[in-house]
Amino acid sequence: MLRLGSFRQLLLFAFLVITGLLVGVALRSVFQYDALMTQSRDAAARALSLSGAAQSLAERSAAMERAGRQSLVLNDAVLRRRFEDATRDAYGIVQRLVDNGLAPESADQWRKQSGAIEALMVGPQETALARESSMAVQFRDLDARNTELAQQAQLLIEAQNNALAERIESARIRLMREVLAASALALGLALAFGVWLARPFKRLERAIVGLGENRLDEPIDIHGPADVRRVSEQLEWLRLRLTELDADKARFLRHVSHELKTPLAALREGVSLLEDGVTGALNPAQREVTTILQQNTASLQAQIEALLRFNAAAFEARQLKRERVDLLPLIEEQVHAQRLQWQAQGLSVRVAGEDIRLTIDPDKVGTAIANLLSNAIRFSQRGGTIRFTVSSAPGVALIDIVDAGPGIADGDRERVFEPFFRGERQPEYAVKGSGIGLSIVQEYIAAHGGRVTLLDDGAGAHFRIELPRSA
Repeated sequence: MLRLGSFRQLLLFAFLVITGLLVGVALRSVFQYDALMTQSRDAAARALSLSGAAQSLAERSAAMERAGRQSLVLNDAVLRRRFEDATRDAYGIVQRLVDNGLAPESADQWRKQSGAIEALMVGPQETALARESSMAVQFRDLDARNTELAQQAQLLIEAQNNALAERIESARIRLMREVLAASALALGLALAFGVWLARPFKRLERAIVGLGENRLDEPIDIHGPADVRRVSEQLEWLRLRLTELDADKARFLRHVSHELKTPLAALREGVSLLEDGVTGALNPAQREVTTILQQNTASLQAQIEALLRFNAAAFEARQLKRERVDLLPLIEEQVHAQRLQWQAQGLSVRVAGEDIRLTIDPDKVGTAIANLLSNAIRFSQRGGTIRFTVSSAPGVALIDIVDAGPGIADGDRERVFEPFFRGERQPEYAVKGSGIGLSIVQEYIAAHGGRVTLLDDGAGAHFRIELPRSA
């Protein structure tokens, strides 16, 4: 199995990869710039060499003409050597032009013309004047050749400059593409590394939220960097520990409840025997005492049973059996199940709203709705109306229930979902509640990833259930 380094090491690796990519592009840009500068210097040197050679060729040709014609007229050996030296220099200049890119055909034509002039230097003295006249004509043709070579050298310089400009433009476009590609790749790598490295932390966040919501049946196994895996292992240890503590709490509650119910049953039986006069007739004071004992033992038994129900609800909230359910029929089913209770109070119940289907546990959501309805019936004024409304918001389905009661006191609003809490505005002549109904509602709705809230918008208590539509 591939073992990843720590988050810091992976972050450093990602930084080095992106930095290396950008530095590579920068170095390539520098190397291309150096290459272009070298080519530019070479092109300038060739242009200078071609231009200088063309000018020197014209000067050497003029020196050849002066020395050659004077040598024929004066028959002077020194002038002849000057002609030969000038001719040799001119040949060297032509070869240099060829070496710098001049067409060899033009150079051959120049050499052919120069050879014709050299041939006129040989002959008897009697024909010297005639040969000097012919040489003048040949030098005019050689000047024309020199002009052609100068023009070709200028065209060659322009072609080389154009080629260099094209190479520079091509290099600029290529470099721009490389920079854009490298920037896009660096950005893509940064986003990929960011998403890849952030994913384990999102899983850690979900795991911590799951522990906070008491979802202890989901194992925590998060793959990623070494330090993230260590945190995952510690969270898994914490989950197992919380599971053990939760089981210990459940066992403790069951044990205490069992231990209390047995002597409590004996106490209630004894009080019943006293009330029935089995041990003898009771005077009014004794009967009042037995009545108080009977009421308190019944209240204690109700509290023990409520404690067991709440503990069972907290355990069952983690075991959901989801299926596709229509919310409106589910609410109407709970309203029908408590029809006798709300009709006995002279109440009416209205169910309206959107036809929404969700994937939920119908039993547990139905129990939550039933508890809210039972509370609404208990606190509503006779002849009032209880309203259920189903609606939707971005990503969630909403179930609102508004009763016709006095509402919840400001001091009780933050504690209404606490187990065994009873608010100060209790209805008259009603049996005292256990205080766990809203706690069970909160447990069941939270198990679905939703929430239940108490809204403050006028008379009566207004509760809202939010259930995620993506579940």
